Amino acid sequence: MTSPNSSPDVFLYDTTLRDGAQREGISFSLEDKIRIAERLDRFGMHYIEGGWPGSNPKDARFFERAAKMTWQNAKIAAFGSTTRKDTPPEEDENLRALLEAQTPVVTLVGKSWDLHVFYVLETTLEENLRMIGSSVAYMKAQGKEVIYDAEHFFDGYKADPNYALETLRAAERNGADVIVLCDTNGGCLPWEIERIVSEVKAQIHTPLGIHCHNDTGCGVANTLAAVRAGVVHVQGTINGYGERVGNADLCAVTAGLQLKMGKRCVSDEQLARLTELSNFVSEVANLPHDRHQPYVGASAFTHKGGIHVAAMLKHEGSYQHIDPKLVGNQRRSVVSELSGRGNLIEKAQELGVTLSAEQARRILKEIKELEAKGFTFEGAEGSVNLMLQRAQPGYQPPFELIDFTVVVEHRQGRGMLAEATVKVRVGDRILHTAAEGNGPVNALDAALRKALEDVYPTIRNVRLDDYKVRIVDSGNGTASAVRVLIDTKNGTQRWSTVGASTNIIEASWRAIADSFEYALANPQIEHSES
Repeated sequence: MTSPNSSPDVFLYDTTLRDGAQREGISFSLEDKIRIAERLDRFGMHYIEGGWPGSNPKDARFFERAAKMTWQNAKIAAFGSTTRKDTPPEEDENLRALLEAQTPVVTLVGKSWDLHVFYVLETTLEENLRMIGSSVAYMKAQGKEVIYDAEHFFDGYKADPNYALETLRAAERNGADVIVLCDTNGGCLPWEIERIVSEVKAQIHTPLGIHCHNDTGCGVANTLAAVRAGVVHVQGTINGYGERVGNADLCAVTAGLQLKMGKRCVSDEQLARLTELSNFVSEVANLPHDRHQPYVGASAFTHKGGIHVAAMLKHEGSYQHIDPKLVGNQRRSVVSELSGRGNLIEKAQELGVTLSAEQARRILKEIKELEAKGFTFEGAEGSVNLMLQRAQPGYQPPFELIDFTVVVEHRQGRGMLAEATVKVRVGDRILHTAAEGNGPVNALDAALRKALEDVYPTIRNVRLDDYKVRIVDSGNGTASAVRVLIDTKNGTQRWSTVGASTNIIEASWRAIADSFEYALANPQIEHSES
């Protein structure tokens, strides 16, 4: 067990706000950066790198805001490069910007690879050592905690180990608090990382850190290998966001360190917020959360195979490497043609529904028959939930379809027009309505909504969130069956329903009708203004 007050075995340094923001497609606003920093602090992150104050006004404003805020767990770090060649540190504009950021920690990046010294800095090996040493000494003289990032260290060590070590000694002699070895190009493999870190640790006495990119797909493995070799400070980003293919994912790193390697990073209570943190950052970044992300993905503890689920009903550890609650996730089972009765029984338990063995057998038979026709239920839990509810004695659907008609035509002066007519039964009432739409699916949705909203006013807050169509058997050309998957939301709650047919309108109707029925039949759905 870990407690909030215990000293960590490994310190976590988050660079989502700088390195993570370099991912293609991410553009954090100032408010985004503040919100993420606050959530990282609440989680228990030890260091939060806010950005490079010398590179852009947004980062400078972030540090102005951060200096006025109270941080419970984290130290805020400002990132920048060592002084320029032939320039004293006190005259360097980037170092001045780091001081103006008013952070307790500064992270200085310098060159370890002679290739970069010659061709990027265009200076001498001796001048590069001066740039590193004088910059670290200057920041220490200003009372800062200094983290030195040895950029391209592993490539530099492979090319000239003696010089790469000299760059670290320049930082060490001048008082660096932590020296971070960076696999900047992300090209190393775990056994290389572990060997080189071990060799460095034998010669450098300053605490070591690791900063890995994921270009070989080994960012997390390389980080854990470095800890095995003795580093006590790990850098990464939430969800592995970063330039090119990204950085080491701090979610997987933190869980791996604490749950697999016994290295204390945060308290147990903080670790249990890991999934929540991962989802929050992806939401702010306006990126879909990776369902298959280790530890924190929605599918990380989702089971589909019938044999698996049957075994897990007997012992939860039979097909799970950890208890998902440790990282704030949860076990799920999905239903498909590969399912056994255990999948349905577990799904029923989630809903608080009692399901007999005979009911499970009958529903499972129906699911397999429908999937043979093109349905798929593993991504349509709303439709599965309805099948389970409909199997219960006394279940009364909130409405029943009598018939519908959809007309699509071209009208002069108005272009393409769709009109749908829907007749449904609600209790002892027959409701018959029509509506226009910009397409047949939109018209059907509008007509059904119009029929139901007088009886069920809360249906106004239910909105289609996504609509996907996939051809099931393309060999039949335009006569092929299609599958329609609809995602619906009401505020923050989402559910998915499915329909399939050789007629796209029929497939769409089934998915839409299931979506509305699910919303009305489940009291846990919040029917409030979104």
